[in-house]
Amino acid sequence: MKEELINKAKEAMNLSYSPYSHFKVGAALETTGGEIYVGTNIENASYPLCMCAERNALYNAYCHGVKKEDITTLVVIGETDEPISPCGACRQVMSELLSKDCVIVLCNTKGEVKETRIDELLPSSFKGEDLK
Repeated sequence: MKEELINKAKEAMNLSYSPYSHFKVGAALETTGGEIYVGTNIENASYPLCMCAERNALYNAYCHGVKKEDITTLVVIGETDEPISPCGACRQVMSELLSKDCVIVLCNTKGEVKETRIDELLPSSFKGEDLK
């Protein structure tokens, strides 16, 4: 099933709107019910308005009623030398919208794969409890 999810992320990567950086990224996540939600990076001439593939996939799933405990795997892929690494903003969003047990699969288009979890990617995340 991981290979199918990687292929879905690769398909999403090809939908990227990245006319400025030409850096295409795709993401796909799977739920406990077997549903798959995808996302791709979308750029804007006003750079702060850009959105990463990981966040687009997560927001897409949440817009369809998915909750953190429903997500089993998140795959991210890009044309990088090593398996792609999420940016800091994506790591922070992932720390709130994914369970600690969710498998995060980082890939590149050369077939290299690294599996991790959010606690490894962002060991000291800012949490909602910090706001109290």
